[in-house]
Amino acid sequence: LQKLKEMFISKFGSAPKFYARAPGRVNLIGEHIDYCGYAVLPMAIEQDILIAVEPVQTTTVQLANTSSSYLDFSTSVNNIQINKTNPQWHNYFLCGLKGIQEHFGLNNSTGMNCLLDGTIPPSSGLSSSSALVCCAGLVTLRANGKTLSKVELAEICTKSERYIGTEGGGMDQSISFLAEEGTAKLIEFNPLRATDVRLPSGATFVIANSCVEMNKAATSHYNIRVMECRLATKLLSKSKGLDWKKISRLNDVQIKLGVSLEEMLTIVEEVLHPEPYSTEEICKCLGISLEELHSQILSQNMQDVSTFKLYQRAKHVYSEAARVLEFQKICREAPANALQLLGELLNQSHISCREMYECSCPELDRLVDICLQFGAMGSRLTGAGWGGCTVSMVPTDKLDTFLKNVKKAYYQMDGQRLAVENNSLFATKPGRGALVFVEV
Repeated sequence: LQKLKEMFISKFGSAPKFYARAPGRVNLIGEHIDYCGYAVLPMAIEQDILIAVEPVQTTTVQLANTSSSYLDFSTSVNNIQINKTNPQWHNYFLCGLKGIQEHFGLNNSTGMNCLLDGTIPPSSGLSSSSALVCCAGLVTLRANGKTLSKVELAEICTKSERYIGTEGGGMDQSISFLAEEGTAKLIEFNPLRATDVRLPSGATFVIANSCVEMNKAATSHYNIRVMECRLATKLLSKSKGLDWKKISRLNDVQIKLGVSLEEMLTIVEEVLHPEPYSTEEICKCLGISLEELHSQILSQNMQDVSTFKLYQRAKHVYSEAARVLEFQKICREAPANALQLLGELLNQSHISCREMYECSCPELDRLVDICLQFGAMGSRLTGAGWGGCTVSMVPTDKLDTFLKNVKKAYYQMDGQRLAVENNSLFATKPGRGALVFVEV
């Protein structure tokens, strides 16, 4: 903190008035289901985004970064432009700023000098971009003398990250604000609420970075999956005689039908076929024209996609939602073989992400195999996938040998990975959520 303060003074000529931090997160289980309305089970990690702030009497926001690879940026608070096509780091800050401005209808919000420092590896699936949006929201709130509950803040930051084109479901922002030290959280949506999940003793969670970068906002993979889930929702609803035009998430189908997740999986088998659906077939199933599909259901960035896998995506979502609830139940009941059962759930989750959701990549699969080979009880990709990190559950008494062996097998065999191995493999405990502090 002292170093950040000194850099701030040399940059802006005066001392910061306050600091805000927001943590990254690791999702233990429940991948790609938050935007379908299902509960997820993340925990905050110790790595975070930290911003030193001085509110100023002008209408300018000046942003600087302690890392020289990120360029300085300044803009008028009254003219926030967010670049969706090629998002730079400062665009994520602007999302949080704009979200708070719009929520309070602030026409002349306070100018600020901000210096940002971050310890979350970028594009690693540990949610560095959402942590930055959350931290910026918190900074803007404090600088303008406003207050909100953590739940309200999480909801505003979830909405405002969509300015950059990411159709996220709210998990990242929610855990960033609602996390508490020492416990993972089951996060449910509509209404947003968080329940403590005490992880069993005897195991440690280890994060390993595949060193394949995946920028969620810059890729269409992620948004295509969101759309495939929406289309599967429409077809399932229509086949069951529901008002499909009003239903957009897989969770809503289950609620409307009043059935279990297991029964939803049977319905998927009955209604959807494993072969990809063409846009023509989707129109035929729904009884609409191609033009209606494009104007009413497909979002702007999906107009060129011609085939969609609906069966696989729905199957993943309903089975993953069931695994989340099972994980919570095992943690609550703590049977003698709890660790073994949780490990199996992590492994099943990875297989489903790889086979059904197709959001893994060869490096992630290799890393999962290496982690299992060297004693992890379960291992899976975490975050959006297509690169980023794995999370593994390792018996605490085997932790040191596990880290040594994984380092050797995955990182030291490759010059590029070797360069970043120090912050690519680490054990983590559930950390605390976002906060503002004034120096003592």
